[in-house]
Amino acid sequence: MKKATISACLLVISAFCLNSFGQPQAVNPTKSDGVKTSNAQFFPLSELKEGMKGTARTVFRGSEPEEFQVEILGIVPGFIGPKQDMIVGRISGGAADRTSVFAGMSGSPVYIDGKLVGAIAYSFPFSKEPICGITPIAQMLSIFEQNQNTKTKAKEPKAVSFAELAATDWKPDFSSGAKTSNIITGNFGMNSALESVAGQSFQPIATPLAFSGFSPETLNKFAPQLASAGLLAVSAGGGAARISPLKSSNENTLKGGASVSMSLVRGDVSIAAAGTVTMRDGDKIYAFGHPFLSLGISDLPMFESSVVTVVPSVNNSFKLAVPNNLVGTMTQDRATGVLGKLGQSPKMIPVKLNLETSRGQTETYSFEVAKDDFLTPILLNMTIYNSLTANERGLGDSMIEISGEIKIKNQPSVKIERRFSGASASQLTSAAVSIPVNALLDSRFDALEISEINLNLTSIDGSKTATLERLALDRTEIKAGETFEVQAFVRTDTGRVLAQKIPVVIPADTPAGTLLVTVGDGGSLNATATARQFVPKDLGELIKTINGIKKSDRLYVQTSRVTNGAIIGASELPNLPPSMLATLNNDRTTGGFKPTVLTVLTEQELAPAEFIVFGQQVLMIEVKR
Repeated sequence: MKKATISACLLVISAFCLNSFGQPQAVNPTKSDGVKTSNAQFFPLSELKEGMKGTARTVFRGSEPEEFQVEILGIVPGFIGPKQDMIVGRISGGAADRTSVFAGMSGSPVYIDGKLVGAIAYSFPFSKEPICGITPIAQMLSIFEQNQNTKTKAKEPKAVSFAELAATDWKPDFSSGAKTSNIITGNFGMNSALESVAGQSFQPIATPLAFSGFSPETLNKFAPQLASAGLLAVSAGGGAARISPLKSSNENTLKGGASVSMSLVRGDVSIAAAGTVTMRDGDKIYAFGHPFLSLGISDLPMFESSVVTVVPSVNNSFKLAVPNNLVGTMTQDRATGVLGKLGQSPKMIPVKLNLETSRGQTETYSFEVAKDDFLTPILLNMTIYNSLTANERGLGDSMIEISGEIKIKNQPSVKIERRFSGASASQLTSAAVSIPVNALLDSRFDALEISEINLNLTSIDGSKTATLERLALDRTEIKAGETFEVQAFVRTDTGRVLAQKIPVVIPADTPAGTLLVTVGDGGSLNATATARQFVPKDLGELIKTINGIKKSDRLYVQTSRVTNGAIIGASELPNLPPSMLATLNNDRTTGGFKPTVLTVLTEQELAPAEFIVFGQQVLMIEVKR
């Protein structure tokens, strides 16, 4: 029994060797079943007293952490969550006297008597004193140990809206789990009766998001959306996260107090979130002390980074950090911090964008965006919009043509072919990629893997739009199998009237009766379509449906008639016999299909014209036998 006890003690002692800063390098405060155990290198929360003083570390400039002082003011039980307490402290000394608590300090380790207490993670907006909230280290580690072997359950496919697929504008939805509190107004809305006491609540320290290669217009446009997610947009000239191979780590890689960056986009344009390492445990990196985006399981590139400077601000001080070397992947994003793994390469989506400007120049951009159901559409929206506004006019009308494909592993590609005109052309063009990507990622198919995105964009100054004004037929009666001619008259935005003749063939088996002849742009026809949504049975059906959505930048010609039919899923079943309809909708069953009285017999897509034509007109023609 004595030998066993001695051996156990030696194992415990050897597990907690210290680095040059006196910080634990191999620490496991919980058993595999999540039960907390004692750890000599952690300062127990139960022994923490008001007035205790310690030190903290973070990077104020360069890459080496600097020390400053922390005084313990008390503990707020259950502030972070059930059984998740927060320590309240006051920082002072060193560079902290100049910066106070700043964005990018999240994760700074706090030590008392050489033992790790936790990570600085919260602050009071506009506080007159540098008061901070500290996440206890035991809580940071325990939540990751409990989720270490978490497996995501297979999700059932969800309904897909045809209106969403056919939309021309798209905005991210931050209501599905992202942080919505504001660093200025706290948890209150701008028109709340409690607005006068805004700031009287601890808030997670804002995460500075450094942009490189982005125009000021892009930052101004997307900054409010990023702020809704708890991210502080910071322009960082020259601080790009390049596409580079994984660097091998050593004993000095991402030590406690070091600056760490999580890259969302890297390459010719870069977006990187900066924070501070709380502790390194072997190849595990614990940082931030609060959620980044509450992503849960994640896969974001993790970089060593250096700090240009910390910019003091009455509103919110922040650090300018530059990503240096890719050293691993951020694998989890939880309530009490983020967890990264050294030596693990992240999976990104390569994007290649070729832009032919209105001045006849050709620009090519290559970058990678993070793979994430929530982030990827937003990042694509921003980067494509930025590529256009950085090279083209920000005010006035323009026309932009986009073509390309979204390649999907073991599936056909999603084709992109659209044109947009007017003052919002850049915004609509970026949405043309975000909408199908969002639909794919939101479909819940486990087999989905977007391998790359290739885009070609052409921009010209000025707007070229026209309105479908009227239709004319060369006859009002026709026999089945014959061809008649529709003449479409459009009026441009300058008042000029143009005409286009469109031959239409009536199928030989068409029964006698009245046909409706409809000419309209894709958006108008999508809006009047009978089918509203469907649940795809597999990924292939979803991709086929996305590729089949009518385009709003061109005209379509349809012939249809009143008949009995039904829509099941994404398929329209016209001319159903009465017996079939009776079987679908009898006294013992209901639902599962949608009856339709208008059946499309023929449809043709017209080639894109010089002008983008909007509108819809309908005429009738009689089929004789």
